Amino acid sequence: MKRKSRPTPAPKSSRGAGSSEPPSRKPAAAAPAPAPAVLAPEHAEPADLAPIVGANLRRLRTRRGLSLEKLANQSGVSRAMLGQIELGQSAPTINVLWKIARALEVTFSALISSRTQSGVLVLRAGEAKVLTSKDRAFSSRALFPFDEPRRVEFYELRLASGGVERAESHAPGTAENLVVSAGSVEIDIAGETHHLDAGDSILFEADSPHAYRNIGRGEAVMFLVMTYAQEVG
Repeated sequence: MKRKSRPTPAPKSSRGAGSSEPPSRKPAAAAPAPAPAVLAPEHAEPADLAPIVGANLRRLRTRRGLSLEKLANQSGVSRAMLGQIELGQSAPTINVLWKIARALEVTFSALISSRTQSGVLVLRAGEAKVLTSKDRAFSSRALFPFDEPRRVEFYELRLASGGVERAESHAPGTAENLVVSAGSVEIDIAGETHHLDAGDSILFEADSPHAYRNIGRGEAVMFLVMTYAQEVG
């Protein structure tokens, strides 16, 4: 009986079933990609704040009769940088804004306030004012409207794994009440280090330099209530 000839099999692809590396394994290398997605709004937001900060800085500086040179000496921020900020040509980092606010004796929000009308206001996550540190490891999202002078401010803070954020001393009488929502952090205050895990909170006087350090493997999320001694805006 004549045997039927078998069709010649097609050559196997190097990515076929017999391959030691299935196609589904290559995309796994892109797993860390979600981290930049969290920071995406932060890269765009400072540019939107630049003209607002510039106008507020110019108004507050002139109200106090300070020249750029004198404010530079008081704040430790260069005259050139202050000039660029006032012109809306430079978006300052969180640390720079804190130095300016301390020198002007105003709240942090006084510099980033858009001076809108007060009333019922829904703050959409995608429209929030977000500021970042120079290395983008730390971000601060305001959770309150900037419509009037206030004594209390509320922020969401995010710190990348291994990140450290050092804060300048704030005005006398300023207090920070911070709660850790996710991750593990260390807070350095007046030479002492305090360890906080998710759910822990801390209250301290913030009129001396302090630092936040993420000692966990993932991003740390914190919520901060900043209370000033008096209303300044």
